[in-house]
Amino acid sequence: MGTRTMTWAQASARRLARSGLAARVAPEGGREADGGSAGGSSPDAGSPGGTRGPAPADGAPADGGPAGDLPDGTPAAVLRTLCGAQAQVLSAAELSVGMRIPGATRADVRRALWDDRTVVKTFGPRGTIHLLPAADLPLWTGALGALPAGSGNGGGTLGLLTRGQADAVVAAAADALAHAELTVDELTDAIAERAGSWAADPVMEAFQTKWPRWRAATALAAHRGALCFGPNRGRKVTYTSPQRWLPGFTPAAPDEAPGALLRRYLYAYGPATPQDFARWLAAPAGWARDLFAARAKAAEIEPVELAGVPSWVVAGDVAAPAEPPRGVRLLPYFDAYGIACRPRELLFPGRAYERALAGGQAGNFPVLLVDGEAAGVWHQRRSGRRITVTVEPLDRLPAPRRRELEAEVARLGEIMEGRAELTVGRVEVGPHA
Repeated sequence: MGTRTMTWAQASARRLARSGLAARVAPEGGREADGGSAGGSSPDAGSPGGTRGPAPADGAPADGGPAGDLPDGTPAAVLRTLCGAQAQVLSAAELSVGMRIPGATRADVRRALWDDRTVVKTFGPRGTIHLLPAADLPLWTGALGALPAGSGNGGGTLGLLTRGQADAVVAAAADALAHAELTVDELTDAIAERAGSWAADPVMEAFQTKWPRWRAATALAAHRGALCFGPNRGRKVTYTSPQRWLPGFTPAAPDEAPGALLRRYLYAYGPATPQDFARWLAAPAGWARDLFAARAKAAEIEPVELAGVPSWVVAGDVAAPAEPPRGVRLLPYFDAYGIACRPRELLFPGRAYERALAGGQAGNFPVLLVDGEAAGVWHQRRSGRRITVTVEPLDRLPAPRRRELEAEVARLGEIMEGRAELTVGRVEVGPHA
């Protein structure tokens, strides 16, 4: 049997369903209902078309979605399906998660993060701040800790620390944070006391100032399970130990965790290439090729052709939906769908590549998504409970799509606990840094 093929439309519909972004559209074009939440056990949340996928360990279980032991329709289950939500703009991450759970608001996400502690805020792929399921800390720390060191993925230290110094910073942070929530200044003092005064030297360039040397290893410490974010103390960030979210956890074995993360990624965003996975993680392309080759040899993944490009999916997970991708969605800053899905030139076709990307980089603009493709940008401005949502479509929206957009804006208001108003026009705000 030859290599299976999948069209871009099929891949888009499959990814939308698994990401909790699919919509059932009425004959006249108006949305009837959301197509299920990400991480749910409905067919739409797992293998499209009702065909159940395979059950690889830490991949996509046969119950139709990758939530596994996490309750359906919860922030943690959504985050497991998405492989995390980038969260340097926390309100955007709250919207990313909330929009994938029918009836949820940002309060549900905050409760999961700070009260229930089923969600943790830490450093994830690309060394960027993410919300992740607390239950998956062993997988994430095992996989990210196994990446070849490099400043792009958070595993490097910008040349400011020797390997021994980096190890000392990680050990000092773990000890200082074991039973405490410390601000950056407090943690600087604690690390300097334990590792040496060199750790506090102001040598790291940052925002027209200089940070202490130890901060070059912040993401590295998170990837090794030594720190995560605690609740803000006023306007100040705090760090604490992830052991307070998942007591007793240890990073998964470094020879197994990257493969498990690869299966999660392919389930959500496949078909994909080794280069796609490398870009998503900010990992070396050669390392990703070797990982794919090893997992293929172990029969954990299999080749498919996506729009003429040799790609990969989880072994046996080749079901493609019969219906084309449909629906209007407003993706916030750094939404996982826009960042992880590739080929990027197909996700951001034509003028969208210039308007909705920042030098080819995704996430810096909130994206208007129509039928699984970028079709414009948008921006929100809040004043009290009033949220003004300005949407800039690249092409005129027919009346049915305009109604879908109005419903999406109304839902945004519910999630953000405000009253949203739609304006269609030019977005003057530039890309987020």
